[in-house]
Amino acid sequence: MKNALKILIVLVVLLAVIALPLLTSYNSLVAAEETVNSAWSQVENQLQRRTDLIPNLVNTVKGYASHEETVFTEVTKAREKLIAAGTVAEKAEADQELSSAVSRLLAIAENYPELKADANFRQLADELAGTENRIATARMDYNNAVQAYNTKIRKFPTVIIAKIFGFEPKEYFKAEENANKVPTVDFGNANE
Repeated sequence: MKNALKILIVLVVLLAVIALPLLTSYNSLVAAEETVNSAWSQVENQLQRRTDLIPNLVNTVKGYASHEETVFTEVTKAREKLIAAGTVAEKAEADQELSSAVSRLLAIAENYPELKADANFRQLADELAGTENRIATARMDYNNAVQAYNTKIRKFPTVIIAKIFGFEPKEYFKAEENANKVPTVDFGNANE
């Protein structure tokens, strides 16, 4: 009887020694994944803030530069693409297109001194600039969380737990390859 009790105690201790690291590894993976999800939520929150600001900015500029229809159309299409994007890669691509279109929209203001002086336009442009900064920060926080998570699921012995429980690598929020190129702004008929 005493031997059976000793064997049972040894088995329980061995099981605890094996199970405890498994549990802590699993729990740390769950926490890391939730950090990634939370950071992504902040990126989406800021992107939504920008998409909410854009129609007001477009309408303000339209009042001064109604003949710039192609820029307004580009902004609208890029905004719709961002709203419809589902994956991180799609959001990144749509974000780049929207940023480029908004840059062209803001460049139009340079040809319209009365637009630049408009208080509503200035406020919207300031809010948009602040939002762009928030988006950049949120993207950086998201990519940092993804980096920590992806590193964690690749390290031994956590990689075993990650594989068993289906923890997959997360996608980074990447700019398009040509994101470092300055967009071309054509004022063509701006003064007609």
